[in-house]
Amino acid sequence: MKNKELRNMIIISIAVTVMAAILAMIFLSVGAGLAVFITGALLSVLFIIYTVNRYKKIEKLNDYLVRVLAENDTDEILDQEEGELSILKTNIYKTTSTLKYQKELLADDKKNLAAALADISHQLKTPLTSMMVMNDLLVDEQDEDKRTEFLQTQSSQLDRMNWLIQTLLKLSKLDAGTIVLKREDVLATELVEEAIKPFEIQFDLRNISFESDVSKVNIRCDKNWTVEAIQNIIKNCIEHMDDGGQLFIAVTDTNIFTQLTIKDTGCGIAAEDVPHIFERFYKGKNAGKDSVGIGLALSKSILEEEQAEINVESTEGVGTRFIIKFYKTLI
Repeated sequence: MKNKELRNMIIISIAVTVMAAILAMIFLSVGAGLAVFITGALLSVLFIIYTVNRYKKIEKLNDYLVRVLAENDTDEILDQEEGELSILKTNIYKTTSTLKYQKELLADDKKNLAAALADISHQLKTPLTSMMVMNDLLVDEQDEDKRTEFLQTQSSQLDRMNWLIQTLLKLSKLDAGTIVLKREDVLATELVEEAIKPFEIQFDLRNISFESDVSKVNIRCDKNWTVEAIQNIIKNCIEHMDDGGQLFIAVTDTNIFTQLTIKDTGCGIAAEDVPHIFERFYKGKNAGKDSVGIGLALSKSILEEEQAEINVESTEGVGTRFIIKFYKTLI
């Protein structure tokens, strides 16, 4: 009887029953009045029982929501009955299940963020420590050759830090969806030429031969970002090749997609590392000492944003092949 609406319904049902019985006695007979009273009373009791049961079910739903808000484990509330309450139960259960799933995703994101921050901190700490040591040595160093060597080391560390920070910024922008990649027809020859250009001096210094088999077909993509993705892959290939190695790029065209293949004669990727090489900050057993583990992750993010697909095939001691498929029709 704590429910005000229930009390009002009981009072109204009693009042209507008594009034109907009195009117029946006045205009009909005492027997008719008693019959009306008994019938009204029975109907009122049945209605009250039915209403009380419904309120109990609603109260259980309320308790369930309270437990959900209190972040306690909750039982399944679904049933096989029909009616408005069952529909309400189903929708509430769907909502709470979705909220629970989102909470789990948020917890995982926090863990991943903490791990990423730890990795970033570690990657920045190493060059910073090196630069601080070099700076202390520069203060007292009188030998010009040594000073030049220290300055070159500092410059190299600054370049590494700048690349790391710029790459992380690009990744974060892609994750946040603040970058909209435009799709336009770009000649495959232009993409490859522009991607290779920054590495030409490195090819000469390390005696790396470069060959290409690129036809003048159009690739529908964002030119600047695609060049960025290809350059990160080429950079990874060069880092895993000895002097005198070979790099090969080919483009093939089909009715469904245009495929760009980048192949090297490097040390290859261990079989257990292949499924993880596009993960951020992942470094396989053949990774170089200066490897950060985000270049390939950025490439994958860019290509996926363009609805392209990237896969890798590798054999240790033989080399690695990256296969990129630019689909002509988005599904």
